[in-house]
Amino acid sequence: MKYHSNKEMKKIFSPAYREHYVEGYSMGLNPFQQFNGRKKNDAFVAGFNSGRLDYERMNGYISEGIPQRIVTDKVLEDFLIAGLLGLPIDDDGYTSHQIDMIEKWYESGIEKYDPNQSISLFELLEKNGILIN
Repeated sequence: MKYHSNKEMKKIFSPAYREHYVEGYSMGLNPFQQFNGRKKNDAFVAGFNSGRLDYERMNGYISEGIPQRIVTDKVLEDFLIAGLLGLPIDDDGYTSHQIDMIEKWYESGIEKYDPNQSISLFELLEKNGILIN
């Protein structure tokens, strides 16, 4: 386990560091974005590397090609909710790597599926004019 000095910890919690980290992270999540040397501060590089690792965890290595559909945390949460509600899913356009990730989230939802709770939710949604097919 790596321990950080107080100086490193203060740097991590500074607003400027956080801003550069988030900027790097969001660029790392974009598979079309390449890292360039113009932003060389530690926060940006750490954020970019973290974002790229998250992208590749969900979508596979960029070197293997960019998939037709991109999986994000939001997409995975949608599949989890579909599993919780017992809804069928559409997995067209996803790679086998992505489908493996999606199945884990969907199955996690199915494990928690309660038909009685789903009926109550569907009734509430319908009462508010939201229909789910």
